[in-house]
Amino acid sequence: MTSMAARTSATTPPGTPKVGLRERKKIQTRQAIRRAAYRLFEEQGYDATPVDQIAEAADVSPSTVFRYFPTKEDIVLTDEYDAVLETGLRARPAGEPMVESMRQVTIEALRKITEEDRTELVQRVRLIREVPAIRGRTAENTARDAKMLAAVLAERSGRPADDLELRVVIGAILAGLQEAMLSWVEDGQTTDLEDLIHRTMDVLARGLTL
Repeated sequence: MTSMAARTSATTPPGTPKVGLRERKKIQTRQAIRRAAYRLFEEQGYDATPVDQIAEAADVSPSTVFRYFPTKEDIVLTDEYDAVLETGLRARPAGEPMVESMRQVTIEALRKITEEDRTELVQRVRLIREVPAIRGRTAENTARDAKMLAAVLAERSGRPADDLELRVVIGAILAGLQEAMLSWVEDGQTTDLEDLIHRTMDVLARGLTL
């Protein structure tokens, strides 16, 4: 999901169109690799964990890891939730403000993730904050997410996908979600994440005033 807002579950994410056996096996392989990687990162650190070791822990070959994740950073930064986000946004009322649509879709996704996924979410945010290589790749992922959102929201608003105002709104939403996640992790998850998301969207909805 967009910029860390939710992570994969052990099964196909809720709301995703039904997929065939082959695609389900691909999702399961990606998840096995990702979970093996997170376990090793937690035990011995990101930089000290080579891809060969991740492959062994996931019971796949190194070439399989790279087939699913072109770089080690991608293991942290990719998931299966983009389709869920896109489907959720398309299902929202056409006249609903963009910020409100994103609020509702994000909160719905958060309510459906498991405790294991939530643990991985915390790990992901910490790695983004602490590992320069991952932090650098985050910008690429954010640009990809922004492009997807622009396509969906352009349809809803009747504006072209490269419209400046549309791009500014999307950029503000993505940046706000990321700051909410960072705040949640930095505070030791003492604050309810849903509350942080609501507060973030409230700031955006009132026009970025303090």
